[in-house]
Amino acid sequence: MTWAGHLPASREYRRILVGLGAAGIATFAQLYSPQGLLPTLARGLEVSPADAALSVSLATLGVAVAVLPWSWIADRVGRLRAMQVAIVASTVLGVAVALAPGIEALLALRLVEGMALGGLPALAVTYLHDEVHARHTAAAAAAYISGTTIGGAAGRLIAGPLAGVVGWRPALLTVAAVCAVASVVFLRLMPRARGYRPTTAATARTVVDGIRTSLRDPALLALYGQGALLMGGFVAVYNYLAFRLEGPEFALPATVGSLIFAAYAAGTVSSRLTGRWVPRLGRRRVLASGTVTMAVGALLTLSGALPVVVVGLLVLTAGFFAAHATASAWVGARATTGRAQATALYNVAYYSGSALVGWLLGYAWSGPGWRAVVGAVVVLAAVALALALTALPGRDRIGTGVTVSPEARAVHAVPHERRSGGGTA
Repeated sequence: MTWAGHLPASREYRRILVGLGAAGIATFAQLYSPQGLLPTLARGLEVSPADAALSVSLATLGVAVAVLPWSWIADRVGRLRAMQVAIVASTVLGVAVALAPGIEALLALRLVEGMALGGLPALAVTYLHDEVHARHTAAAAAAYISGTTIGGAAGRLIAGPLAGVVGWRPALLTVAAVCAVASVVFLRLMPRARGYRPTTAATARTVVDGIRTSLRDPALLALYGQGALLMGGFVAVYNYLAFRLEGPEFALPATVGSLIFAAYAAGTVSSRLTGRWVPRLGRRRVLASGTVTMAVGALLTLSGALPVVVVGLLVLTAGFFAAHATASAWVGARATTGRAQATALYNVAYYSGSALVGWLLGYAWSGPGWRAVVGAVVVLAAVALALALTALPGRDRIGTGVTVSPEARAVHAVPHERRSGGGTA
């Protein structure tokens, strides 16, 4: 009998959501905690804002480099086992980063830490498609992504204020301790995998075939573009807004300026709501609306009034996570073959955009200033919107007249690849 997946009423479904939520906290708190203390790090190590931002960019680059190898490892040892190895390794490396003697060692360790962390985002959504009933994968993926927003916010909100009081090293060590606890929760709660069995037939050719299949699909390419463009702009705003808030224009202390990351709460809410919006409105409409909302939020941060800047950040964050939750789930739903490679490629694009744009816009901040950063973010959002409207399928009518996109309908059907997972036969 073919395994159909866990249903929301089951104990295993609830354990998966809590376990992956803990993994999201452990992963993204470590990945982005330096972003909460970039001004303090730049002053402490006497480097430029762009060089300090490399502590974020190199980690996300490590994720981008590692997601495809992780997908191959997972095909051989299983998604869950690969995620378990990744979360343990990244926890150890998080401690090493906090103890790094200088900027060179710190950046090298951050790259390796990112490669370890890559195992979680590379495999989590694919794992959900293997283990959760297809009718509920969109909601489960949205729940996982909301956990990543909590992790991202927690890492920044712990590290930033603490760094202003005790320094960046104790702040990062504290984040590492929190991540260790979240990792234990993940390791203890996740149920035995039932939807996918590892196979030694998973070879380099399997991965290449899965990549080739994904890169031939214009819709998947457009979704990869969403990840790269939107994530790049989003990370750049969070990288450099703290420098503006702590600079002469607002002159906020570090312990206050770093509290901007509380705006991640808006992303937690919007990513959860996408699980409800997509079946009603269609994926493309939700994706486009999130992108426009993100651009509007970026423009609001141009204000010289601090309350308006905060509102703009909330709007930008809500829009980004609505778009990201939609795009990432859409990839998994569309890729009926080579799903592991398809979702891995989304993560490659997503974290490459974070690494490259998040670093390069540091020169825009150091040069023309905040207007240049916002202008670049709006342009990136406009390009992403154009891609979505021209290359992604629109909506159609099915069933009893409810209007949904073809891919929203696909997520309600049992995937062809429930057992074969990421590789092609």
